[in-house]
Amino acid sequence: MSFASPLWLLTLALVPAGIAAYRWARRRTRRYAMRFPAVATVREVVATTPSWERHVPAALALAAVALLGVALARPRVTDHIPTGQANMMLVTDHSGSMAAQDVQPTRLAAAVSAANAFIDQLPSSVRVGAIGFGTSADAVQGPAADHAQARSLVDSLVPNGGTDTGDALELALQLLQGSNPKHLPSAVVLLSDGAANAGPDPVAVSQQAKKDRIPIYTVALGTDSGVLPSTDPFAPPQPVPPDPQLMQEIAHVSGARAFNAHSADELSSIYKKLGSQLSTVTHKREITAWFAAAGVILLIGAAVSSARWSGRLP
Repeated sequence: MSFASPLWLLTLALVPAGIAAYRWARRRTRRYAMRFPAVATVREVVATTPSWERHVPAALALAAVALLGVALARPRVTDHIPTGQANMMLVTDHSGSMAAQDVQPTRLAAAVSAANAFIDQLPSSVRVGAIGFGTSADAVQGPAADHAQARSLVDSLVPNGGTDTGDALELALQLLQGSNPKHLPSAVVLLSDGAANAGPDPVAVSQQAKKDRIPIYTVALGTDSGVLPSTDPFAPPQPVPPDPQLMQEIAHVSGARAFNAHSADELSSIYKKLGSQLSTVTHKREITAWFAAAGVILLIGAAVSSARWSGRLP
């Protein structure tokens, strides 16, 4: 829950102040009752009015003050509404370093599994495309209502080549713009494990994405201990650490978020979170009326109970 005017929550301080004033008034009343005892009247009141009933009007009045104070702060709740029509591109790195086994069973196998789970979460109204890239963007499927096409492309990826992230992102933006005559919401999800070592600067491409209002969410996959066996049996394994700094910059410049995944479970969790986030839109709904109505009802209850049991508000 959030509040549009949170300063009004300061009125809640009236509640403990009211409780203190009420207790002081009760002690003052008892002191005067001892000075001027009216034994017959006291007996009659004690016999007909349980002690707890004397506190009901004050309790209801203080609860009403609290609810009305919250109402003045204009409380809001967040609703998650399924996305209507939208376009999305999955851009997946399948360069040679994706064969590293620091993410089990391999980086690419974990990426394929997470991508399929991501696609499964998307509503049928979302058009999904996919790009696989190594030295170039060599596997391409534009956004389509048939999600099986994107899933088939992702399943076919094998680790090979360098890392041309810039060209893959440029192609993703072109496909999104070309298949989006109604200017529907669009997004790119980029997964890669290494620094771009071919093609245009991916950060420059993300600047264009920001102008086109197409956020690029990034996932940097792998650990610093990732290695590939050397083709030379006498040479040490080749280190292939991920490059989260580049991925963070791409996401930040485009107006999206960056994630780091060091295991298959962590990658799956990230993709599930992204799938949920991108398949729904958030809407804040004000619920002031509920608190105001409850406060008014309690005030009425305080007045009625006071008139019935004590003839006045305590």
